[in-house]
Order: sequence, then structure tokens, then C-alpha cells
Amino acid sequence: MFFDNAKYFEFVDNCRAAGITVPIIPGIKPITTRGQLSMLPSIFHIDIPTELSEAIDKCKDDKLIKDIGIEWGIKQTKELVARNVPSIHFYTMGKSETTRAIAKEVF
Repeated sequence: MFFDNAKYFEFVDNCRAAGITVPIIPGIKPITTRGQLSMLPSIFHIDIPTELSEAIDKCKDDKLIKDIGIEWGIKQTKELVARNVPSIHFYTMGKSETTRAIAKEVF
């Protein structure tokens, strides 16, 4: 799971340089609530890009946060598809509507 595609591409490059050749599947989690800004990094040891966290900080409710999460996920997914990743794993966490919205725009 990551929110900055550059980190995924760097990880893949490092793995390839180390001789690892198995497919490395990127994981996308659309942010849907403000609490995920602190919860996700603490559980998964990931960084939230400043641009994303600042956009979410400006939101007045979870509907707007979900919209930003979908837009961010669309942007991430389009870039990953353009770079020919082997597939994409979406973390739905029981809420598939955000993933459906992303897939509808990308695929």
C-alpha cells in the first residue's frame, strides 16, 4: 500500500537490482475518512504525501474526503496502468464503492 507511485517504482527498481524477478503488485487504498491520515501510516508504516494530506485537511466532511480519495486513486491507477504494472490490488476494506468509482474512470 502506498500513496506515492514513485515509492512503488523505486521499490521495484531496488528489487530488480537485487535479482528479485517475481511480479510486484501495487496496492491502492482510497482514503475515505480523516482518521485514515494517521491510522494508515501507523499501521502500515507508509507516508501520506503532503499534497494529499493538505487537500484532506481542507475538507469539511467525509463525503469530500472520499471524493479526494477517489480522485487520488484515479490518478495513481492511471499512472500505474500506463507503466504496465502486472496488476493492481485495491484495498476496499469492505467499502467497494470507491474502488468501483476508480475502476469506472480507468478501465
